[in-house]
Amino acid sequence: MPELTLIEAVNRALVHEMAADPSVVVLGEDVGVNGGVFRATAGLAQRFGAERVLDTPLSETLIAGMAIGMAAEGLRPVAEIQFMGFIYPALDQLLNHATRLRNRTRGRLTCPLVLRTPHGGGIHAPEHHSESTEALFTHIPGLRVLIPSSPARAYGLLLAAIRDPDPVLFLEPTRLYRMVREVVEDDGSALPLDTCFVLREGPDVTLVSWGAMLHETLAAADALSEHGIGCEVIDVATLKPLDIDTILGSVMKTGRLVIIHEAGRSGGLGAEIAAQIGERGLLSLQAPIERVTGYDTIMPLYRLEKAYLPDVARIAAAVKKTLEFQ
Repeated sequence: MPELTLIEAVNRALVHEMAADPSVVVLGEDVGVNGGVFRATAGLAQRFGAERVLDTPLSETLIAGMAIGMAAEGLRPVAEIQFMGFIYPALDQLLNHATRLRNRTRGRLTCPLVLRTPHGGGIHAPEHHSESTEALFTHIPGLRVLIPSSPARAYGLLLAAIRDPDPVLFLEPTRLYRMVREVVEDDGSALPLDTCFVLREGPDVTLVSWGAMLHETLAAADALSEHGIGCEVIDVATLKPLDIDTILGSVMKTGRLVIIHEAGRSGGLGAEIAAQIGERGLLSLQAPIERVTGYDTIMPLYRLEKAYLPDVARIAAAVKKTLEFQ
């Protein structure tokens, strides 16, 4: 079985579903002839033709609107937004149409579309290319929000997203596109949605993260293990709907919780996780919940980007703080 990068796994999942299901179509800016800005759709136009791989104008509102119309008429569109910073014109279409179609038609119509977009910083991109605003979208009823943290999970979760009967926002961590390789079996097996993945078990503290931040979180767990600290690491994966039961079960075992995300602190998804654990698991906590996050600023360009993103040292310090609480 081949080892793939995350971007190659995305491409492989698209090829698999387009070959298996003629209703799957791909659309977006430069997805056809050029194969996408990050090459996620490379080779699709040559294999499946211009009727199923559509290059669109530079209009995110149009891309989302076209995808909704296609989905309502029986297709399964996978639309690409080049960067998350460009997604906001599509918000109107998602909020007012895609997520309301099932309810508005009393179940006569559904909206099986996937909106893919790169997510997060760490690649020294210009302004509007390093957004991490996933919490905005988790607030929208009817929208499933996914973010993979490895090539294998990108493959399995994207297959599940395309097969889902309702709209899905699929966030792809840009920093992970080519960072690591992993064996990915191209067998068409989807991963379960709406569930967290426990990547590592441990008795002392629960670390919860998603997307690119799992890289630093696992590295911190490795470093802490050398000092006898056992971390349980959870990949949220489906940000909405949130599988709080898996997180709660871990916290009931460890008694301590550290949440790590690169988005700004205020109003981030980490706050929602902390609130739900406070509501349902307060008596299991042996220390206050810690959050290790980005800052409440625009992602600083270039030289300060590394300082903005949570790192191993910040995560380890938060873990030690929870363990030292009396």
